[in-house]
Amino acid sequence: MSLTGQTPSNLEELEAACHRHGLPLTVQRRVILEALAAHTDHPTADEILEDVRRRLPEVSRTTVYRVLDTLVRLGLAVKICHPGASVRFDPKTERHHHLICVQCERVEDLHVPALSALPLPNTRAASFEISDYSIHFRGRCGDCSGRRGTHERYGGRRARARVRKGRH
Repeated sequence: MSLTGQTPSNLEELEAACHRHGLPLTVQRRVILEALAAHTDHPTADEILEDVRRRLPEVSRTTVYRVLDTLVRLGLAVKICHPGASVRFDPKTERHHHLICVQCERVEDLHVPALSALPLPNTRAASFEISDYSIHFRGRCGDCSGRRGTHERYGGRRARARVRKGRH
């Protein structure tokens, strides 16, 4: 793995997916995938934009949003949407689930084999074909409910704001 978190397989997958869909393998696509793969905290598009601008200062917000949507369409990322919060992106595309804090908006992976083995409902009557699923549990994280350490330990939104402003 490189210092940026990009593994050869990520790049190979991107190259193969672009080839399959007739898309050029651009520098922007490579750098944005690298930035996403380096995260473990389910970043927003704006957080990815900050990272990408360190390498490509001229990249636009629109480009980052479009490339992230393309990565989702290509199956190289997952979009995590939940009411009242910013859309987040996850480079882990294998089936897993999430814990979502309704207070600080932190998203954590949850790997529970029993949840991943649930039988799919019969949706033929609705003419709907299920291709995959992910379960999102909403609640309050340990920090927000007062049972754990600081937000900085987990990268919560408030902690990132304090760190950016120089407060810890």
